Amino acid sequence: MSKASANRAADNLRIGLPKGSLEESTFRLFAKAGYPIAAAGRGYRPFVEGNLFEVRLIRPQELSRYVAQGFLDAGITGKDWIAENESDVHVLCDLKYNKATSLPARWVLAVAEDSPFKSVKDLQGKRIATEPVNLVKAYLKKHKVKAEVEFSWGATEVKVPELVDAIVDITETGSSIRANKLRILDTVMESYPQFICSRAAWANPSKRKKLESMALLLGATLAARDKVGLKMNVPQKNLALILKKLPALRRPTVSPLSDEGWVALETILDESLVRDLIPPLKELGAEGIIEYPLNKVVY
Repeated sequence: MSKASANRAADNLRIGLPKGSLEESTFRLFAKAGYPIAAAGRGYRPFVEGNLFEVRLIRPQELSRYVAQGFLDAGITGKDWIAENESDVHVLCDLKYNKATSLPARWVLAVAEDSPFKSVKDLQGKRIATEPVNLVKAYLKKHKVKAEVEFSWGATEVKVPELVDAIVDITETGSSIRANKLRILDTVMESYPQFICSRAAWANPSKRKKLESMALLLGATLAARDKVGLKMNVPQKNLALILKKLPALRRPTVSPLSDEGWVALETILDESLVRDLIPPLKELGAEGIIEYPLNKVVY
């Protein structure tokens, strides 16, 4: 291998992405950030256009361990699993997305609807089933409660109350908890995915630069998710009134038009506001109002 080839190989990034419920939404995020990934059917090594980096699909429960150990340079996994594994990694950024919503995933302490338990203190000496055993043990220690914590291989909700007194399970909206006739006592932890890298990758100048660029684009893609651009032509005489109507990241961009007495105005705002803004803007004389989607917003 030539020296140049060896340097390219040394600088090549191997990134772990979550296999399972977050897989589809993660692929969409990377595509919008400019890194299209082609799924490999049932394979665990998807193809990245341009061979910009290598991808391995790993269960999020164990991904942070492989990053900490250096088998992967970087990866995306939940803050919860990083804490559960006590992984020594560098966090590049939080990524506020989830399987179905932009809400964080919540690990909740839940009991049967008709249970007498009112708080975690009532579980002294009781039995709790969960997947993140270390996370729950740390939570109980914080509240000075001693209880038996057992690992749950799945279908955790159905174990209450016949097999265990309580569970700690993950939910986005709480619908699955309610559907199983359970009642939430407390939130043990809220978790978003995090983009992490190994200490060795962070110490490598070339890899670090690539990872920082990737983190910037992933974050910019999420920042644009609920925002749109709005542009229009407005009469100069009503500009001050229109500017008062428009929330923006900064002041809107105002440019003169060849038609004297008119200016072009462009801004970025939350998509949810546009519906209520366009009619009053039109009443104030705005014309040629265009709303357009955004792929990235860099603050």
